[in-house]
Amino acid sequence: MTAPGLPFLPWWRPPTTGAPGKALIAGLAAGLAGAFLAVPNNGIGWFLAGLVGVGGVLFYSGKPTLERALWLAGALAFLAMAFLRAAEWVFPLSLLASMLCGSIAMAGGKTVRGLVFGAVGVGLGGFRSIPWVAKGFKRRGPIGVRPFVSVGVALVLLLVFGSLLAGADKGFNDFLEGLIPDLNVDDWAQQTFFGVVAAFGALGACYLVAAPPEMDEDAEGKPGSLRLKDYGLPVGVLVLLFTGFVGTQLAVLFGGEAYVMKTAGVTFAEYARSGFWQLLWVTILTLGVIAGVARFAVKKTKQEQLALRVLLGSLAVLTLVIVASALSRMWFYQQAYGWTVLRLLVASCEVWLAVVYVMVIASGISLRANWLPKAIVATGAAFFLAVVAMNPERVVADYNVSRFEATKKIDTYYLSQLSEDAVPALVRLPEHERSCALRWMRNRTPEKDWREWNLARHNARNSLESVVVTELTCEGAYSGER
Repeated sequence: MTAPGLPFLPWWRPPTTGAPGKALIAGLAAGLAGAFLAVPNNGIGWFLAGLVGVGGVLFYSGKPTLERALWLAGALAFLAMAFLRAAEWVFPLSLLASMLCGSIAMAGGKTVRGLVFGAVGVGLGGFRSIPWVAKGFKRRGPIGVRPFVSVGVALVLLLVFGSLLAGADKGFNDFLEGLIPDLNVDDWAQQTFFGVVAAFGALGACYLVAAPPEMDEDAEGKPGSLRLKDYGLPVGVLVLLFTGFVGTQLAVLFGGEAYVMKTAGVTFAEYARSGFWQLLWVTILTLGVIAGVARFAVKKTKQEQLALRVLLGSLAVLTLVIVASALSRMWFYQQAYGWTVLRLLVASCEVWLAVVYVMVIASGISLRANWLPKAIVATGAAFFLAVVAMNPERVVADYNVSRFEATKKIDTYYLSQLSEDAVPALVRLPEHERSCALRWMRNRTPEKDWREWNLARHNARNSLESVVVTELTCEGAYSGER
């Protein structure tokens, strides 16, 4: 049973009863896990905290649907990157992706409006759960509070007797010191923040189960007002422009390097570098044009529907060719200069955009795209998870080492900026290049305690034990413009 909704969210009605004991336990468990397991750096503690949080929510909500289970599995998979990958840029992006997947798992969403709410639903639910939780404590009275008092007493007893036993035996004291992190005031403040955020997230997820939003996403939206005479000329001009561009690209693709040097007066690599980013922006902006026209165009009659299919379908197909051109440019560029992490990421993004355009073309056949927004978000999450799972820094390092073995060209300065993910590949280099590529690795900050344990850092330490890294003056053997 739910109460009337708030004026600004009338379709999200709060529950009339207070939070049950299971929800309170889920929030407490998630909060404690976030406070004691999450750490400022990436490590296994984040994954364990996520397991406790998800377990607490499922303890309250019961067996999940298949779709919810897949989104929650994605959230945990992203959190696993905290101890599987060492690259500093991977962890914050994976954490954000995990939060997004977890929120959509609990809040749902199919349309653009529903997915926007789904992305922030758990956060909003956390704030809206405050009166729900307070009412739950009030309703339960002293008896309902006893379990939490029991937890507090247990912690006090653990602290008192643990201290006494640690003082009685040095071996036991060392064992406890390995389990309990040494925290200062700043660390306590940070861990408290992590605990509060985790508790709010779990309670927000439970709140969404107790009071699911009643957003009618299947309702027909307002009919569009753009007629063919309004959008026909702008879209038609784009189609003609893209057709001309695609025609020149076919000549480049089939003509190869000789054609480019003859017509453009530059090397093939310079030609590839000069246009990739522009083509990436064309791909993204065209997606916005297609989405806007498809949403607001009038499509009552068969003639209007046919015109919309022809114009937008042509634009989408031509953009697919532009995507192929951008990917080919990136391929030629990396052949000249090698892979970097950024190049690998944007190339992967282009592949995902190609998949998106294929889905756009499929939805345009029936002019029904209710499934498309969620499919775009799901494939985007899946592509990013696949990229970080394949270990991009290790892939880049492996490629550049193999390229050095064939060409004797390598940028050791760039490789030295990579994380421990790349170490197993870089130890294959000869001593001089290896020392230049790994000269900063010896000064990396060690793990403070077991919560920061990371598989990539563990493997890197093992790899470095078998090679010699000496102090020397490094000058890049490869100084070509990149």
